[in-house]
Amino acid sequence: MSLTGIGEIANLASNIANKFFPDKSQEEKDALALQIQQMTLASQERIAQMDVNKAEAANVSIFVAGWRPFIGWVCGSAFAWTFILAPMVTYGAALAGHPLSLPALDLSQLSPVLMGMLGLGAMRTVEKVNGIKAGH
Repeated sequence: MSLTGIGEIANLASNIANKFFPDKSQEEKDALALQIQQMTLASQERIAQMDVNKAEAANVSIFVAGWRPFIGWVCGSAFAWTFILAPMVTYGAALAGHPLSLPALDLSQLSPVLMGMLGLGAMRTVEKVNGIKAGH
């Protein structure tokens, strides 16, 4: 048997052994490489979105550059009404002897929009990628 044949048999045996007993350090390297790849893709997406945001903000048309401020004002107004104005109006009316019940705004669909605009969703994604538990 030639040395080439022995080398091939050794490689085959090594490949079979690695399938049943994988090298932990290689698994760790692969997991780290995957994490780096995911973080790189996420960073590229954020950079591309920032470029779009800059282009929109620089546009002279209010329909292009003004939609983010509009959504921000709508979200801010809804939160101001829900947490500041409505309670103050209700309290003031009760003090004046005219109790009233104001309708409550459903913020369950508005909150994700506002959190996304504030970038709080992306911060949690980075925490998840880095393995940080919520609330820590």
